[in-house]
Amino acid sequence: MASAPQSLPLFYNQLEPLSSQAHADFRTKRMDRAPFLVGQHAIPVTVDEFALVQRFMPIVFSSGDDPIPLALMGLNEGVNVFIDAEGKLVEQNFYVPAYVRRYPFLLARLTPDAQELSLCFDPTYEGVGAFDEGEPLFNGAEPSELTKNILQFNETFETAGMRTQQFMVELKESGLLTEGEVTIQPEGSEQPFVYRGFQMVDENKLRDLRGDQLRKMSQNGMLPLLYAHLFSLALMREIFQRQLDRGLMPAPAAL
Repeated sequence: MASAPQSLPLFYNQLEPLSSQAHADFRTKRMDRAPFLVGQHAIPVTVDEFALVQRFMPIVFSSGDDPIPLALMGLNEGVNVFIDAEGKLVEQNFYVPAYVRRYPFLLARLTPDAQELSLCFDPTYEGVGAFDEGEPLFNGAEPSELTKNILQFNETFETAGMRTQQFMVELKESGLLTEGEVTIQPEGSEQPFVYRGFQMVDENKLRDLRGDQLRKMSQNGMLPLLYAHLFSLALMREIFQRQLDRGLMPAPAAL
């Protein structure tokens, strides 16, 4: 159901460092759609976003030894109930995760031993290029105000990513993560739909934590994040219903 990004990050086809020499005449143009989101059902999110994400999407954790938080935009591979076939949002009152909003830019090390991160972009993205119109990325040899803002956003995202990594280390050490399973049987269906392949917090184990453990989680800000995750799981059925309404359902599980 949910898996972590592979070698190149999710969405990115290529990475190229942004340079005033190579991209002096590059501009960005406003796009009203995100075709790269079509069919993407699980998007990485940071802990800084849990409070907002949990209002719109279930938050789960990817399977495997190094789980990451994921917002579910669909319950099945290839299904995104918030995006139409052209990549447009189907509703305006929706929180778009920062991972999506930073694309096509990204901070990355140009070499494995590099100490600093460089601002890169995906050159295959149609919203950045040597256009006659749009906002410039450079003013001569200097980055434009837009590029400075893009850099700042990406730096903020990286900082949030480090906080998220620390949260995941502590969550794994707590022993609260368990393999998730959600069973939904809609009215009129003889067989249920069973969703697995993700991790979630075991609510019973959370309730049984010692007082000092709960106090530590409350003081370091971890506890409200866990409850944001748990509360968000109620949206699984809403996402399921959206899929059902749009005819985007696989066959139910066999008993």
